[in-house]
Amino acid sequence: MKSNETIRVYNGAVAIITGGASGIGAALGRELAKRGCEVVLADRQIDLAEEIAETIRTAGGKASAAELDVTSFDAVEAMIYKIIKRTGRLDYMFNNAGIGTFGPASVYKIEDWDSVLDVNLRGVIHGIQVTYQIMREQGFGHIVNTASLAGLLPSPGSISYTTTKHAIVGLSKTLRIEAAPLGIRVSVLCPGFIRTPILKGGGKYGKMLMDISPQQQEKMEKMIEKLSPMPPEFFAVKAVDAIAKNKAIIVLPSWWKLFWWLERLFPTWSLHLAQKRYKTQVENFK
Repeated sequence: MKSNETIRVYNGAVAIITGGASGIGAALGRELAKRGCEVVLADRQIDLAEEIAETIRTAGGKASAAELDVTSFDAVEAMIYKIIKRTGRLDYMFNNAGIGTFGPASVYKIEDWDSVLDVNLRGVIHGIQVTYQIMREQGFGHIVNTASLAGLLPSPGSISYTTTKHAIVGLSKTLRIEAAPLGIRVSVLCPGFIRTPILKGGGKYGKMLMDISPQQQEKMEKMIEKLSPMPPEFFAVKAVDAIAKNKAIIVLPSWWKLFWWLERLFPTWSLHLAQKRYKTQVENFK
């Protein structure tokens, strides 16, 4: 399979996006297709993925949908090789599928941990395990993993989500070093607050571990709105631009980089700030 070809940025490229039926995944699919990329939207929500793919095709782009549960390695492997058999190449693998489980560690059950680890971390590992071998044989490719700002900063109240996102950042940084001599690029997306379904209870497959009243829900939504969530379409444009430049860690909206820098320069101060934020969260849930 080794060839003299190189990655296509983005015209004529092939990209698989897990979690491609909504939020960041759907926005990335639309933006990549606008730039001439053929996209495969892989998601458990196959009907919704089909709808997004149809809107892309109607706009003149190339898109298809594939039903996929990223927690199954066999399913991930079968789906990817089916795409490779048809297209003969894979330029981009977006390991984007994710869920959120929210609540303090004291209310977790082990199955709550397992569900988040299975999707957010093992789902990424499954995608890498298959596509890394394919890209090694090709001699090119770009793996893009979706983490979060919660992968760079302490985020109390979402401990399992934060755990998986820190792991994805560490995985991506290390794989980037190993992959570079093989002609493979690796980037990690670290979104701040993006206006996606995960902001409201963790998304379709996410979970809120505490019962909250309508008044508490309203308070929470007002707190989120103060942070000016970025529309996913705006995020996708900037993210795709950064991926084309082979950026390693992509933090968007860019002003969140300030908190990342402060975390690195003054970790004790960052912990203090997170503690204050958590105290405010607890008070709002009383």
